[in-house]
Amino acid sequence: MEQTFLSATILLIVITDPLGNIPLFISNMRKVKKERRLRVIVRECAVAFAVLLVFMLFGRQLLSLLRLSEETLKIAGGVILFLIALNMIFPGTGATVGQDGLTDEPFIVPIAIPLISGPSAMVTVMLVAGSNPHRMLEWVAALAITIAVTFVVFLASDKIKEAMGHQAISAIEKLMGLVLTAMSIEMLLSGVASYIKQF
Repeated sequence: MEQTFLSATILLIVITDPLGNIPLFISNMRKVKKERRLRVIVRECAVAFAVLLVFMLFGRQLLSLLRLSEETLKIAGGVILFLIALNMIFPGTGATVGQDGLTDEPFIVPIAIPLISGPSAMVTVMLVAGSNPHRMLEWVAALAITIAVTFVVFLASDKIKEAMGHQAISAIEKLMGLVLTAMSIEMLLSGVASYIKQF
């Protein structure tokens, strides 16, 4: 089935999962001053867009240059997502991505990468672009809409938090951690299966 502009946009929004990322986003933005929030959100979304755009335009060439396969990217992505999911379900037991203790403001990691432009999103934009390279402008527009949706959701995250409350946000974070665990295992198994089929 040929990819359409609408289906590509929906696919990218589902993969980047802005609503599911709200709990982790709020957690990483907790110590950021209110007057800095808009600037941080704009910066992180811009970086994520740039990263995904590079993978969309040059992803296959980059993997070829580094002698990495899409299967390798899937396996690595599955491991990273699993560690992040583990920390969402059991705070403090998994990977604390981007927490170096030197700053209270997230910078690129973990919001831009891997929260928005994670391994699954990188693979997806490469696959979308590869489905019909002659329609690249449409795919770039689909990516721009996806990042715009993420920007709006992150901008409204405080209001969503106020409406739902801390316990609901915490519950959603654990639920999304469970979903993310399943997604990470699926990505890992898919990568391993694809790798084995090569032999």
